[in-house]
Amino acid sequence: MKTAAFYTLGCKVNQVETEQLKEQFLRKGYEIVPFNGPADVYVINTCTVTHVSDRKSRAMVRRIARQQKDSLVVVTGCWAETDPHQATSIEGVDLIVGNRDKEKIADLIDDVKKSESVTTYWRPVSEAAEKLPLWLYSQPHERTRAFIKIQDGCQSYCTYCIVPYARGPVRSKEPEDVLHEIKQLLQLGYKEIVLTGIHIGQYGKDMKGYNLEQLLDEILDKVPGDYRLRPGSIEINEITPPILALMSQDNRLCRHLHIPLQSGSDSILKAMGRKYDREDFRRLVNEVNEQIPGIAVTVDIMAGFPGEIEADFADSFNLLESLKLLDLHVFKYSRRPGTRAAEYLDQIDEKTKNYRSEQLLKLADKKRSEFLSTYPGQTLRLLVEKQTGPGQYTGLSDNYLEVSFTCENDLRGEFVQVQIESVQGRQLRGRLK
Repeated sequence: MKTAAFYTLGCKVNQVETEQLKEQFLRKGYEIVPFNGPADVYVINTCTVTHVSDRKSRAMVRRIARQQKDSLVVVTGCWAETDPHQATSIEGVDLIVGNRDKEKIADLIDDVKKSESVTTYWRPVSEAAEKLPLWLYSQPHERTRAFIKIQDGCQSYCTYCIVPYARGPVRSKEPEDVLHEIKQLLQLGYKEIVLTGIHIGQYGKDMKGYNLEQLLDEILDKVPGDYRLRPGSIEINEITPPILALMSQDNRLCRHLHIPLQSGSDSILKAMGRKYDREDFRRLVNEVNEQIPGIAVTVDIMAGFPGEIEADFADSFNLLESLKLLDLHVFKYSRRPGTRAAEYLDQIDEKTKNYRSEQLLKLADKKRSEFLSTYPGQTLRLLVEKQTGPGQYTGLSDNYLEVSFTCENDLRGEFVQVQIESVQGRQLRGRLK
């Protein structure tokens, strides 16, 4: 039997797409094997969101191309999309496939032979207009939670972001296909469905008269059962009153919002091309916390955007410090060729970026500690996710809290009730009820 191995860098969308590729290969008779062992085909799904992502992608491709000289090496994903010429220059690469045609890889390799020349299958993703296809799986994935890609592409063109160039315009999956996928995943035994995409708040933009809030409402109305539904990252202007109403009324919709803030300085937000200000963000977070008790808000925040002076950084820090949040996803500005911000003259030096990033990471630890400190004595319903040792497990609550507990039986993939006893670092510790 032919074998295939996969390596994924980057976001949850890439991870979903790798699972889709695995399913295709399974249908063509391949066995999926670990990436660190021998395989007939290696597929590397790359990322380009930062220069570090580029470097990691290049390093992995070079390593596999050098070590696995008799195997077919396939490079796909966002780095392959934005810089196919550099991927082509790596000796040992056999096939390069852009994001627009990623789902065709299992068919394309039938015509690829190991040789000195590289086969490139690349069509401009900027011209993509295809709706996302329906994906059904023959077996569960390795993860406890199931991910569905409901949307691809972004047309915001924030000045720092390479993603619109790597992913193309907004394309949505038909609502009936989303519902079909959810029902099939629930039949496979999943109890949490994560809706993901590049810009899911723009879901339905390419469909006349349909949007994300309608999709969520339709799922909850037409897909019965004991399960959780977790939307991915949503922009502040796309968190609508109907979405918040659904979240407060139906406990299947997880009490968790991940919101990309990026900066708490109005002048920096304007330079980024973001379409809100700091007070918009403050109002929304306060409203969300008031309307939905126990909700967890997590935030993307960038350090060192060009032109960010000390007062701008202080605005970001002080805004975040003043709000009830679970956690911060901190990242340093990365200069991406082809974006407008890459040409700005007032770039911030790495030492300053590192310092500001460290301060934000310390704040993230403080916010998480404050949030978790209120939970000892409470009972949370968890989806059991991992076994961390003999009789030791961790589970995830609907509001994105990780809890460790002891259990004699393997309950991975099941819901359990756990009474919280203590805070242990970034986790809670509890007792199975």
